[in-house]
Amino acid sequence: MNSYDVAVIGGGAAGLSAALVLTRARRRVAVIDAGRPRNAPAAHMHGFLSRDGMNPAALVAAGREEVTSYGGELVDDSVTGVVRRSDGTFGLLLASAAPIIARRLLVATGLRDEVLDIAGLAQRWGRDVLHCPYCHGHEVRDQPLGVLGGHPQAVQHALLIRQWSHDVVLFAHTTAITDEQREQLTARAIGIVEDPVARVVVKADRLTGVELADGRLVPRAAVFVRPTFVGNNDFLLGLGAEVDPTGWAVVDPTGKTSVAGVWAAGNAVNPRAQVITAAGEGSAAAIAINNDLTDEDVRNAVVAFRAGLPA
Repeated sequence: MNSYDVAVIGGGAAGLSAALVLTRARRRVAVIDAGRPRNAPAAHMHGFLSRDGMNPAALVAAGREEVTSYGGELVDDSVTGVVRRSDGTFGLLLASAAPIIARRLLVATGLRDEVLDIAGLAQRWGRDVLHCPYCHGHEVRDQPLGVLGGHPQAVQHALLIRQWSHDVVLFAHTTAITDEQREQLTARAIGIVEDPVARVVVKADRLTGVELADGRLVPRAAVFVRPTFVGNNDFLLGLGAEVDPTGWAVVDPTGKTSVAGVWAAGNAVNPRAQVITAAGEGSAAAIAINNDLTDEDVRNAVVAFRAGLPA
């Protein structure tokens, strides 16, 4: 059974950033990744200093090369289970490879976006059905934009999207709009459509509008949607990590969970983290993990020294 100082579950920005720091600290690290990144539909990522506009897959490829250059091991597989062993280490069961043992565990498994069951939304996700204006707003600036309701933050989302275009329509769908919100939207010259949405219309592989339940078509070039974020935190929950009232694992500023030896970073615990944020969280977690391992190394060395054992 292969043994490592740290096992990183998830090979996105958070996991690879952590692995890079740890391998440079001369720790033996395995990164296990199933190859299903959240941002796979997106052609570009933005807001990452020096990497703005880069393809997300290219960033991951560069990160994997950097990690392996320092001796990190990449395991292209799925983790099917994590157990705490009697000696305090962690055993990771993999779908196809041999099990792994690690002294410390970093969970960087991200999240998944659940969107409304409206025809066309899932198929256009990350292309012209968008979530984050800071990631995509500049690319659709000054175009006719829509914001789809059905989420408690839909009105606030529409008010935010107005920063990127003077032509914004809120499709309330199932969202009830209060008098105060209606006044805010009107003051910002945001259109309001309160009829239910049937589907988004695509022609020549481009979104061209939003069709309402009564058959009317409202031309739009892109639609912003607030999805429901669902953390991929089964491993954290299975290990008994403390969660907040909304179901997200509680971590300290370094990503340390309530479970000894377990850290988490990126969208697995922070649904608002962008790529650059996730990378930073991974780096912070790696430093904390290495410090924790160093403390353990010292304790073990002192015990051995007192017993007269060789260093």
